[in-house]
Order: sequence, then structure tokens, then C-alpha cells
Amino acid sequence: MVEQLSLPDVDVLAEESTQTETSPGISAKSSLQAALGAFELYMQEQDFSENTVDAFLSDLNILSQFVGVGTAVGAISTRDLNRFTNWLVNERGVPCNQKSLARRVTALKVFFGWLAETDVLSKDPAAPVIHKPVMTPLPDILSEAEVERVLSVTQAMRHGEKPDARPHLLVTLLLHTGIKKGECMDIVMNHFDFSDSAQPVLWIRYANPRRRHKERKLRLPVWWPAVLAEYRAQYQPEQLLFPCTARNLEYVLKHVAEQAELPNGLSFTVLRWTCSVRDYRAGMEKDKLRQKLGISKITWREVKVKVARLASPAL
Repeated sequence: MVEQLSLPDVDVLAEESTQTETSPGISAKSSLQAALGAFELYMQEQDFSENTVDAFLSDLNILSQFVGVGTAVGAISTRDLNRFTNWLVNERGVPCNQKSLARRVTALKVFFGWLAETDVLSKDPAAPVIHKPVMTPLPDILSEAEVERVLSVTQAMRHGEKPDARPHLLVTLLLHTGIKKGECMDIVMNHFDFSDSAQPVLWIRYANPRRRHKERKLRLPVWWPAVLAEYRAQYQPEQLLFPCTARNLEYVLKHVAEQAELPNGLSFTVLRWTCSVRDYRAGMEKDKLRQKLGISKITWREVKVKVARLASPAL
């Protein structure tokens, strides 16, 4: 029998206090230059990709050239930002295609949205700026039929001639919690709390104090500790749940994908997005889903749009 993920019971036990934005240490009177320095630290703390950090800072440095690096962030208005976008397209003298413009408007909205959400600004001047995003391909997710095939494969591996619980443990962990690859690789045994057999949980921990706001407590299926026990008996991990490289686990997922005949493969990212979409379809409160994924309110702006599109019956 294939163990099913209990979608009506999906839950996250994260404390909102662990998700609050930290004070950036600037005010509305701070210069744009000072605010950009604080914003760079924020993006690094929030695990923005290196390419995104570089692109956003480059775009916002162009804004600083337009309004002046010493301009107080509180003095920058919606009118200024609309003038800036017009200047980019029609007056700067440097080509700015629709894709570049969309990214630069996104940079404005993320930056000023962050300033507003952290109470540096009383209102977000970038909110009214017209944003015409360039449509990018949606990430791959598993259909319900594909989920069934994957679980059938991992169950067969678990109960085969040479039982191997690791594929089933890994897939169900990712499919149920939606954690990222790095978070998965950092799990140690004392991150699990099975003291209440009816509510087994996993703590996502961060060693870096600057990332403690990402810590959260996630509910696991009641049957999952039994799979963990099988895995521990077979692999005997001492501290880390997975004492191997991430590449090893990627090979495990690749093998499962081949056995399940998945045309788009299987990865940490596919399972994270699939978890998000299943929780969304199951009616999980949007802010609770954001907390479960361990992402900021600003990052959630883009993620929630993709999740909603992926969850659409038309897809």
C-alpha cells in the first residue's frame, strides 16, 4: 500500500517571531547610498541568488545616478520613479529592452517594498509604478499521477529484495515539507521531535545567527518516523541525517525519476514547488505557506504568483 501525504493535515508550527524582518538600521532621512548598503545585506541574509543581488544592485545604482546617491530615500516619490523608468527607455541613450525594464522595475518594487515593510518609509512609492513583467517559464512540478508513480517506486525500493528506505525517506520528506536542498543537507538527528507520536515535527535550524529568522518547525506525517527508523537501521547515520554529498541525493532522485518514467526528471526544486502547489490547492493559508517555505514577504510576492499559476486547473 502506498502511503499518502495527508494534505488536509498539512501544517507549519513556525512562530511568527522567527519570521519578522530585522531592523535595517536606517531611516527615511538616510541617503540612497546608505540604504543600498543595508539592502545588500538584507538580500544576502535572505539567500537571494548571487546573480539577483548583482542585478538588483546594478539596477538601483542606475537609480542613484538619476536621483543622486545622497538623496534621502524618504524624498524619492512615485513621480521620481516614473520619471526614472521613462528616462531608462527614452532619454538615457542606452538600449533598454522590455526584459531589462521589467527587471529594473522589479528591483524598485523589491527595494522600496522592503523599506516600507521595515517601517523605514511610511508608504511604498514604487507600489503604483506600472510593472509589465516578461513572462518566464514556470518551474516544473509533479502531477498527482506522477506523485503516485514516484511513491510507488520508492515503496518498491523500500520493500524490495535489498530494502532501501532512503529514496522513500528523502522523497516524502521533501514532498511534505518543501525544504530546500541546503536545509535538507544540514538536518541533524536532534532536529527531529517525536515526543508526541501524533505530531512528529522537524526543526529547520541555521547555524548562522543572521539567518535565524528562517528557522521554523514543520509537521511530519505520523507514519514518517517509522520510515526514518528503517533508514537509520540500514545506513546508521550518526549526526547528519544524510552523511553524504548533495550530489549523491541528486543521483537518488534521478534514479527514482527513471523508474517512475518522469519526462522532466526529479529534483529538490521540483519537489519543493510540488509541495507548495499541493499545499496551496489544499487551502493552506497563504502566509502560513510562506512561513513553511521559509521565505520573506518580499520574496513571496513573486513566488505566490507562480504557485497560483501552477495550481490553476488549466495547468
